[in-house]
Amino acid sequence: MKFFNLDSPVMQALGKMADMMWLNILTLICCIPIITAGASLTALHYMALKIVRNEECYITRGFFKSFKENFKQATIIWLLMLVVIILLVGDFLIMKYSGLEFSKVLQIIIVAVGVLFTFTAMFVFPVLAKFDNTTWRTIKNAFLMSIMQFPKTILMVILFAIPPVVFVLFPQVIPIVIMFGFSLPAWLSAKLYNKFFQKLEDQILEANSPAEEAEEDSEGEDERIFKDELDESLLQEDSAK
Repeated sequence: MKFFNLDSPVMQALGKMADMMWLNILTLICCIPIITAGASLTALHYMALKIVRNEECYITRGFFKSFKENFKQATIIWLLMLVVIILLVGDFLIMKYSGLEFSKVLQIIIVAVGVLFTFTAMFVFPVLAKFDNTTWRTIKNAFLMSIMQFPKTILMVILFAIPPVVFVLFPQVIPIVIMFGFSLPAWLSAKLYNKFFQKLEDQILEANSPAEEAEEDSEGEDERIFKDELDESLLQEDSAK
């Protein structure tokens, strides 16, 4: 029967669901130690983008390939994010429960910092997964992308906010959240930023000389784009709009 043909739409959809579920389980397991969450989220976005682009890949091998390659930098970024999260949460709790009066300007500044931090967090691990850069440039590029892709950034925030909200409000669907709570938002987000990433990749590859491309190809299987000046490409992309 065509229904059971491996190339049929139904079987392909089921196969993609199985990949998403396994990717989610890997992400959850590797996030449990907390310290490894940054590398785990980077690997999640690495595989989500490959799935969106229909690139042939093995979920487990690809996941741990990215996990290993980006572990150091992802951990540094993750620890920096934790510090910011602790400071922001602390500020909100102090303003709410201390009984002290805080100026509206200070409150607005803290809220603005929280919003910009959230926007940057939506792109920092996808950027790290695809582009090779210094830690500072990775964060800077993620911030620029979140602003340039503003409507999509809002959608990404909503996508990642839905699973924890559902987890708390609807305990009966917790098994679904456990199976797809990370991978589904990451996959949908990758569909949102894929074209933008592709444009940047094309710009960078065009700017590289054939010799540089050949050298990169000989360095192994790392598929990231090597360009320290990615933020300049972003600014050019922004000015072209």
